[in-house]
Amino acid sequence: MAISTKSKRYTLADLERVAQPWDDTRYEIIDGELHVSSQPSNEHQYSCNRTAVSLTNWNDQRGLGIVLPAPGLIFAEDDNSAPDVIWVSKARYRSVLGKENKLHGPPELVVEVLSPGDENERRDREHKLRLYSRRGVDEYWILDGPARSVEVYRRLSGAEEALRLAAVLGEDETLTSPLLPGFSVHVGQLFFLEEG
Repeated sequence: MAISTKSKRYTLADLERVAQPWDDTRYEIIDGELHVSSQPSNEHQYSCNRTAVSLTNWNDQRGLGIVLPAPGLIFAEDDNSAPDVIWVSKARYRSVLGKENKLHGPPELVVEVLSPGDENERRDREHKLRLYSRRGVDEYWILDGPARSVEVYRRLSGAEEALRLAAVLGEDETLTSPLLPGFSVHVGQLFFLEEG
């Protein structure tokens, strides 16, 4: 369940007063708006893990960057998110790493796995899409478990300022990326299959 509160413009200082280390609640601030959600489902975590493993296997062979599950991205005091998985090149990692060992800039790739509920979908498909567009992410994947599909948003040219929908891939298709030379994964492998 996610809630969005719009009565005040939130900052990281507000989160420091609210968030507790033992709390399993996810807090994100996008354009000053606080987004709160609970721990995701097993299906959600399965897709996150499968995506991270696929990217890590590719990255281990290429050695081009770093794959991180659930990192915090701090773009500004009133713009930060907790994506499900990211890939960042070694060069960009050095330039966006802050003194406290947190990321303060855009990775090349951000992956979000949709959680059930209209507010969760709106957060990932609208709020985060605008945030990642505005903050310089090059590619954004949205995994939709019920549809067993991946929406791929890309900056389609160097001058393009916004991420644009480049493809919607079904479970029988293969996900590749110009950002990740030689990477490919069968989309169906990213989603949970119940036995029996």
